[in-house]
Amino acid sequence: MRAWRVSGPGEPGDVLGLAEVELPEPGPGQIRMRVAAAGIGLPDVLMCRGSYPLTPAVPFTPGQEAVGVVTAVGEGVDIAVGAEVMAVTAFPTGHGAFAEECLAYAGSTFARPPGLDDAAAAGFWIPHLTGWLGLVTRGQVAPGEWLVVLGAAGGTGMAAVQLGRALGARVIAVAGGSERTRFCRELGADAVVDHREGPLAPALRELTGGRGVDAIYDPVGGTAAEDAAGALARGGRLLAVGFASGAWAEVPTARLVMANTSVVGVYAGGIPRHELDFVHEQLCGLVTEGKLGGAVGSVRRFEELPDALEQLGDRRVVGKHVLRGV
Repeated sequence: MRAWRVSGPGEPGDVLGLAEVELPEPGPGQIRMRVAAAGIGLPDVLMCRGSYPLTPAVPFTPGQEAVGVVTAVGEGVDIAVGAEVMAVTAFPTGHGAFAEECLAYAGSTFARPPGLDDAAAAGFWIPHLTGWLGLVTRGQVAPGEWLVVLGAAGGTGMAAVQLGRALGARVIAVAGGSERTRFCRELGADAVVDHREGPLAPALRELTGGRGVDAIYDPVGGTAAEDAAGALARGGRLLAVGFASGAWAEVPTARLVMANTSVVGVYAGGIPRHELDFVHEQLCGLVTEGKLGGAVGSVRRFEELPDALEQLGDRRVVGKHVLRGV
């Protein structure tokens, strides 16, 4: 089969190459699936650079998210060959989604949501699972609350904007530049703030009539999150999801105490399967009700992967990008 392989640490355009490799055989608890489409994410760029914690030994095929059809199963797996699924791939073993076929663990494989096409389903699970854990499980965002989403024009942020709206929150999307802010309005954000136009805290307080915001969904970290945290209302929560800026937000404890606010960690790893099944059921229900979609920034051809990852690494991507299968 054809697969993109990383030959060593470096920029995607320099270290990725197409290769003919043997079909991987699923081990115990694994499936093999023919990839119809694959989500493209920042971790894939970091794996090429060798800076991601779960980077496999070279040569390897990156790609964390895939949707497709099961072609083989390993010992102890009760998923049927021919089933249409979406999965977090077994990328730490080197058999990621950027190939004709990939491996995934059965415990990270789910039925694709009805009504989503290949592209939408490929980039759906990781961003929306993280969004649910952040907004519902950890953040307890309630209908009518003010929710700020940082990095709202990225793959993680756009899922939080959509999910926040589906949950009844009043969503303020934060992004940079006219193209990204326009994209956020099209996603359905109630208000949009361009972080390039000045400090965030005063702008957020003005939008809420001086009251402040109830929750901040933060996949960005750094000074942007620290600035936004200055607009938290009493009882507000900063939901620490990631650090795309290169650093986690550091909010002084004294500020948290004086305003009765909190920093809440959000991590999608280590969740028991029964909890994942519950989240999957809830998200599929929102899709069926028309309250949640799988918006995609663009779909790239299989041969365009190095360029797509280079653009993502250079922050030239708007929305969630997806790689079409071979």
